[in-house]
Amino acid sequence: MSVSLDLLRSFLAVHRSGSITAGAETLGLSQPTVTAHLKSLEAALDRPLFVRQARGVHPTAAGDELARRIAEPIDALHGLVVDEVDDPVAATVHLGGPSDFLSDQVLPALADRLAAGLQVRTRFGLPEELLDGLVSRTLDVVVSSIRPRRAGVRITPLYDELFALVAAPQWSPGKPVTSPEPLRKIPLVAYAEEAPIIRRYWRSVFGVRLTRTADLVVPDLRGVLAAVRAGAGASVLPTYLCDQALAVGELVLLAEPELPPLNTLYVATRSDAGPRGPAASVRDELLRAFRQPSS
Repeated sequence: MSVSLDLLRSFLAVHRSGSITAGAETLGLSQPTVTAHLKSLEAALDRPLFVRQARGVHPTAAGDELARRIAEPIDALHGLVVDEVDDPVAATVHLGGPSDFLSDQVLPALADRLAAGLQVRTRFGLPEELLDGLVSRTLDVVVSSIRPRRAGVRITPLYDELFALVAAPQWSPGKPVTSPEPLRKIPLVAYAEEAPIIRRYWRSVFGVRLTRTADLVVPDLRGVLAAVRAGAGASVLPTYLCDQALAVGELVLLAEPELPPLNTLYVATRSDAGPRGPAASVRDELLRAFRQPSS
C-alpha cells in the first residue's frame, strides 16, 4: 500500500491542532483540500482516523497510533527541508518566557549571537499562554517554568532555579529560622496575590501552609527584589536574582534549609523545527550557556 506524504502531513497537522481548519491554516492549504486528504487516507487505510465533532475533530485509537508512528520521521524530514532555506543569522526568532529570567539570564546569554546578526523578539507571559503561542507558531522558542505537555513540542531541561528566603539586614531575627513564627512581624513581598513561591517555600521548608496574605504585591520578581533590598519586608526569590545582594550584605538569609526548594525551567521548541534552523540554534545556545546537554 502506497500513501503519499501530503496525506500524512495533512493528517498530522489536523491531529496536532484538533481541527481541520487549524490544520489547513498551519499547512497553508484550503480546508477542502485537507478534508479530501483525510478522506483519501482513511480510504487507503480502511479505517476512520477522526471522529467529527461540533467543534473540531477527535482522533480515534487508530488515529493516535498513526500519529505516534509518523510524527518523528515527518518532523525530521520537514526539518531537513527547512534547514536548506533558513538562514539562522538573518532570521528573527520569537522568544517567550518569564520576564525576570529572560531579562536577567537569557538575553545576556544570547548577546554574542545578537552581535553576530541574530534578531530576537521577546514576549513575557505565563507558561500556558506562551506554549499556546509556540503551538500556534507566533513564538519559536519558549522558556517555561512548567514542564510542557503538548503534542508537537520538543522540551529540554534548561536550568534549576534555587530559592532563598531573604530580607534586608534590619529584619534579621539573629539566627536562621526553622519555622514561620519568628517571621510573623515581617511584611511579605510577593509577585502575585496568591504568593505561589512563598507558599511553596512554607510547605517544603517549614512543613506548614502559608496562612498570611502578602503585604506588597509586585508582578515582576525584579521589582520584588528592589522592594526587599529597600527594606519593605521579606520574600522568597530565585538565587540568580539575589546572590549578588547577599554577597555584599544588602540582603540576609532568614532560613538555611539543607535542601532549598528548586524549580526546573525548560526550553521548548516545535518538534518540526530543523536541527540547524534558527529556533534550534537559539535553543542550543541557551543549553550551552547553562551547561545542560542537548537531548
